[in-house]
Amino acid sequence: MLDLNRLKALHAVHVYGSVGAAADALMVTPSAVSQQIAKLERETNSRLMERNGRGVRLTDAAGLLAEHAERILALVETAEADFEALRGSVVGRLHLAAFPTAARGLAPHALKTLSLLHPDLQIHLHEREPERVVREIARGELDLGVIQDWLNRPMAIPEGLSKAVLLDDIADVALWADHPLADRKEIDLAELSGETWISGSPGTICHDWLVYTLRAADLEPEISCMAEEYPTQLALVAAGLGCAIVPRLGRTLPEGVRAVPTLPRQTRRIYALWRTDAARRPAIRAAVEALKAAGRAVS
Repeated sequence: MLDLNRLKALHAVHVYGSVGAAADALMVTPSAVSQQIAKLERETNSRLMERNGRGVRLTDAAGLLAEHAERILALVETAEADFEALRGSVVGRLHLAAFPTAARGLAPHALKTLSLLHPDLQIHLHEREPERVVREIARGELDLGVIQDWLNRPMAIPEGLSKAVLLDDIADVALWADHPLADRKEIDLAELSGETWISGSPGTICHDWLVYTLRAADLEPEISCMAEEYPTQLALVAAGLGCAIVPRLGRTLPEGVRAVPTLPRQTRRIYALWRTDAARRPAIRAAVEALKAAGRAVS
């Protein structure tokens, strides 16, 4: 009989394209993935991987087996969900991922609630960017995710996934204390013409949103510094190196920084995301409710 863990290892290599990337996704070592596939080769009496330059590639036999593995793993997940739903107990293991500010601003409250109400549920928290969370939930590598998009630039969600709104998070413009507009009650974006900006790297949700939003306000963004974490961006603002638009969730303003609401208000919507087929799992339902409660507590 084919071993599920070995099929999972083969499927991960098929999806991610290399042993190293598969190991990262499965949170094991590359040697562990190679060993699982070597055992699968002996079980099937087939060559599944072969050298390709400095890496490896899957054979035709491996590709065929990986396609079957995807269906088998999906059936196993459905069976587990049905069984948990039948028992009605919030038990088992749940892999939850959240982007950094949600991991800081929502997850501690939600996980504490779950640990008190459902001590037999094991939760593993992973910090991930939203695009990766969506991919990994769709592939079945995560059970539940917390993602975000902006009201003026929503994210497309693949078929087969369900979502629930957790909260709307307002973002303010962060200015250094001596900035001429720092003491205003609110600022129209058009008043920030000629400012330099601090943002994440190109290709990230927040960078692309900032560029889109400023251009929609007829401002051409001059980005002087790029940093992924909001605390780093705020430290750069405190040094007078530029402005930033920073959401309120999980935010701590350093000394010398003022946060001023903008006109129009800049709002990101934060969601819980899961595979629709897994919605019958009591653990999924309980975790979503705990995340909603955490959202109400901070909004």
